[in-house]
Formats: sequence, structure tokens, C-alpha cells
Amino acid sequence: MFNQNGLSLDQAPPISVVFRFFFSGALFGMLAGMLILLFGTAIFDAHSTEAVILTHTLTLGVMLSFMFAALFQMLPVIAGIKLTAPVQKANRLQYPLILGVITLLLAFETAIPWLYGLASLLLGGSIFYIVSVMLKNLFELVHHSASSKGMVIALLSLALVIILALYMTAALSGAINGTYFVQMREGHYSFGLFGWISLLIISISFQVIEMFYVTPPYPRVVSYYLPITLLGLLTATFIAGLFIPSSWVVTDILLAILLTGYALLTLVRLTQKKRPLSDATIWFWRLGLVSLIFSMLTMVITLFVDNDLLKTASYLFFSFFALSIVFSMFYKIVPFLTWFHLNSQGYFTAPMMHEVIHPKTANKHLYIHLATLVTFLLSLYLTPFIYPAGLLTILSFGWITYQIYHAWKLYKHTQETGEKFEMGNINP
Repeated sequence: MFNQNGLSLDQAPPISVVFRFFFSGALFGMLAGMLILLFGTAIFDAHSTEAVILTHTLTLGVMLSFMFAALFQMLPVIAGIKLTAPVQKANRLQYPLILGVITLLLAFETAIPWLYGLASLLLGGSIFYIVSVMLKNLFELVHHSASSKGMVIALLSLALVIILALYMTAALSGAINGTYFVQMREGHYSFGLFGWISLLIISISFQVIEMFYVTPPYPRVVSYYLPITLLGLLTATFIAGLFIPSSWVVTDILLAILLTGYALLTLVRLTQKKRPLSDATIWFWRLGLVSLIFSMLTMVITLFVDNDLLKTASYLFFSFFALSIVFSMFYKIVPFLTWFHLNSQGYFTAPMMHEVIHPKTANKHLYIHLATLVTFLLSLYLTPFIYPAGLLTILSFGWITYQIYHAWKLYKHTQETGEKFEMGNINP
């Protein structure tokens, strides 16, 4: 589990900060399921409004919420950083973020210019604010680990994603002519998928894979140089792509090689784990890594073969790569935080981690998640399967929503009725 020696109650953010980001992310996930039911297989056309709306529901509403929940929690654990006034900082991020995502989805649907402007203000302001706060704290670190360096690079990538998004929303609202819209869109997607989502997962994995599953560490050449290599590759290609759009073809192949190599290495590390137990979290990791390999493979094939089904399959596998890792982290973080906060407050009746979320509960979610992937793949050939895929998406995130509610209820119940150690009995 987490290294408790590196985390004290004074360092950790209030449990409500992490839980509420998870909660809003899960609600956006249920919204994504409803949109799938509403849009049907129109979501498979990457250039359709339906696909754009669903993509931003997943990336901004779901992934950003879950990833900021993890960052609020992981910065003290991995980097030893204590964010001052975490509740206020969470407020300044979460409320504008939620409103901004909803506004942006409405802007895509209605194409009303001022909605793009409002979404830009809400999303740009809130995300730039928290990115600058986290980067400031990370830059002040004297001793960096591979994970903390990777976090810096991932957050810089997120800042670039937002800058490019602001250019695009300004063009869509008519504020600028958008001469470089196509190039900015390519950079926006690439920095978002590879520079932000992939890099943050990779950076955190350098520490948590070894810590959770007691595996050998990653080779130093991978943990210290892979993140900066990915960012350098994306940045150089983005600049070159302004003049030579085809340069992204070479970069996509290099990205596929690097990410596939990382996924294979991590799968090997998981076979070398010294912890004998094999729970759902490790299978979420395996499913995510295998999905990443399939996503990269199909992406490379589509560079040479014009096949819409393979392109869609590549997007699907990438989505399941990111979501699988997020779910794995969720089932590690929520039980630990519930136990850790209550135990640190002195409640000797604090529930154990398996009492907060039982391993069988996580296993059931793994099966739901697997069934969701299978039905999505089937819907590429048999379109009616898109409806069970949408229902399973709602069930999957509904499952997560209930686990957060259950853990929070258990936490509050223990605070109201639990018994504490008496300091006088410990120190006579």
C-alpha cells in the first residue's frame, strides 16, 4: 500500500477533497453512458459533433476529475508536497471546471459563440490556476524522483493542451480567423492523449507499481528519460507540423514504439511481483496495458490503411487503457484514505480497507468493465450492441459512485459513533 511513513495527516488533503473529485468524475461517466445511448454509433465518426461531445465528457469531465483527485492525493505521497489551503484550491478548480465542461458541451451542440467564450474563461482560468499552483510546488522541490519529474512534464503538457484549446474555441466563436485550426487541433489531441493522460499515468506508475505490487524498479533510463523524450517529440513535431503536416506520421510511429515498449515492460514487471496476492487492481492494470498495446498497433496500421473501424478501435482501446488504470488507482486510494484518516484521528474502530471496499466488489466491477469493452467492440460490427455498451457504461460509473458514497457514509458513521484511543491511557 501507500508508504505511510511519507504521509502524515497534516500533509494529506482532507478526505472530502479527493472524494468529491472522484464523485463528480463518476457522475460525468454516467452522463457519458447516457450520451452513448442518445447518440448511438454516431460517436464512432471522430469528426461528428456527437463524437466531440462524448470525447470532452470523458476527457474533461471524467479523466480530469479523477486525475486531479489522484494528484491532490499523490503530491504529498510521491513528492512530499503539502498544498496549503487544499479545500479552497479544490473549490477554485472544481466548481468552474464542472460549469465549464457543461458550458463547452452546450457550445458544441448549439454552436452559440458566447458559450465558447464562457467555457474558455471557466476551464482556462480554473485549470491554469491549479496547474500553476502544483508546478510552483514541484519546481521548489530540492530532490526530485522520476515520478515527480514526470508530473512536472505532464502538467506542462496539460498547460499546452489548454492553450491550444483556447485558440480553437476562439476560432469557433469567431473571435479570430483560425488560420492554423487544423494544426492546433492535431497538437491539442496529441498533447492531451500522449502528453497529459499517458505521461501522468506513466509517471505515477514508476512509483506505484513497485510500491503496490512489490516489483523490481523500472530501469533508470526509462523512468528518467521516457517522459522528457515524449514531451520533446510532441513539441518538436507540433512546431514542424505547422509547416509540414505529414511529420505527425513519423511521430505517431515513434510514439507507438515508445508506449508499447513501456506497456510490455510494465506487464513484465507485474509478472515479477513479490506480493503473492492478485486482486482486481492488478488485472485493471493488465487490461489497461494490453489495451494500450492494441491502441498503438491499430493506430500504426491506420497510418497505412484507410480503415474507419480500425481507427475507431484504436480510440476505444486508448479509452479503456486510461479508464482501466484510473479504476485500479481508485480501488487503491479510496479504501486507504478512509482507513488512514480515521486511524490518524485515533479511532481504533476504524474499518479496515477490505471493509470499506471488499475485494469481491472490485472484482465485480472488473467484470462489468470487461463486458463494456466487449460490447463496444461488438458494436463496431453489430450496431445494436451500442445500447448495452451505453447501459454498461452507466452501470460501471454508477458502481463507482456507490462505492464513494458507501466509503463516505462509513467514514462519517465512524466519526459519529467510533471510539478513540485516550492519550492518557497511552502516556501514563
